[in-house]
This record gives sequence, C-alpha cells and structure tokens, in this order.
Amino acid sequence: MRDQILTQIEMLVIPILDDFGFELVDLQFKPEGSQWALRIFIDKPGGVVLDDCAAVSREVGAILEIEDLIKSSYRLEVSSPGLDRPLKKPADFERFAGQKIRLKTFSLLDPDQRGHTRKTFVGTLLGLEDEQVRLELNDKHGGLAIIPLDGIEKANLEDDF
Repeated sequence: MRDQILTQIEMLVIPILDDFGFELVDLQFKPEGSQWALRIFIDKPGGVVLDDCAAVSREVGAILEIEDLIKSSYRLEVSSPGLDRPLKKPADFERFAGQKIRLKTFSLLDPDQRGHTRKTFVGTLLGLEDEQVRLELNDKHGGLAIIPLDGIEKANLEDDF
C-alpha cells in the first residue's frame, strides 16, 4: 500500500519539480509517532536553498490536497539531500564518478576475490559499466571492487571531513 502511494505521489511530484528545474533524489513516506512524514529530497546544479524547498512545498502541498492520496494525517517536508546524498539511479553512479562514496550490499561479497567478504564498501566511485558499479577501495585491502547495481542496498556520497 505504501509503495503504491509513493508511486502515485512520485507521478504528481516529478512534473512540478521539472517545472522548477529540480531533480527528485528521494521520496520517503514513514510513520513517526502518531503521524506520517512525507519527505521529498530535491537537488539542482549548484544546490538547493531554503526558498527552493518552500516553493516546492507550497506547490506539492496544494496538489496533494486536491488529489487527496493520503487519507491519514501527515507532515510534508521538502529538503536538499545533504552532504551524504543518496545514490539511487544508475545515472547517479555516472554523475558522481570521482567522488568518495559508501555503499552497502544486500549480501556479503568478495569483489576482489581475495577472501575479504563484506557488505560495506568505501572508496572512490569510478562509474557504472554494464550495470556494475566500479569502486576504487580506500581501505587497507585497496583494489578495485565491481559490484552489481541490483546488489546495492544503499549508497551515499561520503564526506571527507
């Protein structure tokens, strides 16, 4: 049911974001206490400012009110993805090549065939090739990890603070 609502919301939100020149990075609909939270993460070249979030919130809030897709009470939040931006679409793995990322796989992998199985990988993203993420590992083992895109549970940009 929640996935169906998210799909319907996404279909309503994307044209609005396109009009503003924004990209939909992520969409979440989760229970929080006695209320639900609908979070829309947006981005654009050069980044997102508070006024961008407010404008999108007004437009999306109005269309959601008209369409009445969500029957329970909820809180709408629109924000930037932050410094640890999630990588979700294949294009993200191409766009952010050269940057440091952290990714987690659904199952244990030994990407370099050296007997080091794990689920979490940190390194420099080299890009996407044949539906496989290429990652130069930044750990004591080093080397190149090639991870199937459909095996990735979660991936985010990693900050170098």
